Amino acid sequence: MIALNRVMITGMGAVTPIGNDIDSYWQGLASGKCGIGPITKFDTADFKVKVAAEVKDFDPSLYMEKAELRKFDPFCQYALGAAAQAVESSGIEGHCAPEEVGVYFGSGIGGIGTFEEQQKLMLEKGPRRVSPFFIPALIINMAGGLIAIKYNFQGTAVSSVTACATGNNAIGEAYRAIKHGYLTAALAGGAEAAIVPLGLAGFSNMKALSTCEDPAAACVPFDARRGGFVMGEGAGALMLEEYEHAKARGAVIYGELCGYGATCDAHHITAPDPEGRGGARALRLAYDEAGGCADPSEIYINAHGTSTPLNDACETMAIKKGLGEEAARACLVSSTKSMTGHMLGAAGAVEAIACVLALREGLVPPTIGYQEPDPACDLDYVPNTARKAEISLALSASLGFGGHNAYLAFRKYNGA
Repeated sequence: MIALNRVMITGMGAVTPIGNDIDSYWQGLASGKCGIGPITKFDTADFKVKVAAEVKDFDPSLYMEKAELRKFDPFCQYALGAAAQAVESSGIEGHCAPEEVGVYFGSGIGGIGTFEEQQKLMLEKGPRRVSPFFIPALIINMAGGLIAIKYNFQGTAVSSVTACATGNNAIGEAYRAIKHGYLTAALAGGAEAAIVPLGLAGFSNMKALSTCEDPAAACVPFDARRGGFVMGEGAGALMLEEYEHAKARGAVIYGELCGYGATCDAHHITAPDPEGRGGARALRLAYDEAGGCADPSEIYINAHGTSTPLNDACETMAIKKGLGEEAARACLVSSTKSMTGHMLGAAGAVEAIACVLALREGLVPPTIGYQEPDPACDLDYVPNTARKAEISLALSASLGFGGHNAYLAFRKYNGA
């Protein structure tokens, strides 16, 4: 029998609507900070949707040469920012051969802003004016490619593209590569920058977005008033590393990734399975691989929790099916999207970080804006205020258009 490796988190980085590094991101989560506000990136006079969760005060020149900034879409810039933080905090440089470190980094949409900008340029001034960097700036794999180039990571480099499950799938596949001995370490995560006119119009016209103009009430997961998600943007990155290697070099270990479940509803292009079967199975796969939990009150689930009528009810059902009704009612569930908005392909990565920090700090982030209970959503959603809790298992859920379901399971690292 082949021995399976344990997989640790030795570095993390985040660029989010509530903070552009791990400390400020966590402070935002713990304090219930709302990162949603009026859209400032473009004029929304012709749009029904007026609010989004924009990244604020991000300086890409901290992570890229200034000459490169105009060459690459903001989703790549966010990715490099989060990756740089994760690599630096891990201290892994110089401790692994280049071919032993992989990059698993994706995006749900990629360079849609670049696409929109260059299409407009071509229509107005002709094809000769289209940038030679148009394609490299646009393609989804370029975020991971730039990370690999910057750090000379020569192992497997794969970009997951599973809509809003992207971040979790990227992290989960990196986890499997290390667990089964293909890599010693991997930088994994996701990035998104789709708050542009074309992106907003597309999501708005499919009736997916909230039209509420009050930032405090626009994204209210599991609340009876919910009416659509709020677009977010940013990036999250985790450095995953084989346990013995991390221990031998004296790395700081933030937590352990110990389970991954991935399924497909095979039901509808946008709607979840109304019975929640795919989500329940993904949850159970991750939960079982992690070894379960004897006391369900020690489980925290960072739910997908988009604030859409269908998702939140179906997800509640899936949690009950995956854990059993009694256990589901005992565990703590919250949606940090109530603070960050829905960061699409980056959501899974930043929410995985929330799980690691919740375990480490003994504090469960809240679901803010919660006021009106919905009978179809009847679990403990940690309303409005973070809660101290000695949790021993954290599960992070990401569900994507196309029926993609991905769960990650984390445990606190106690030195052994």
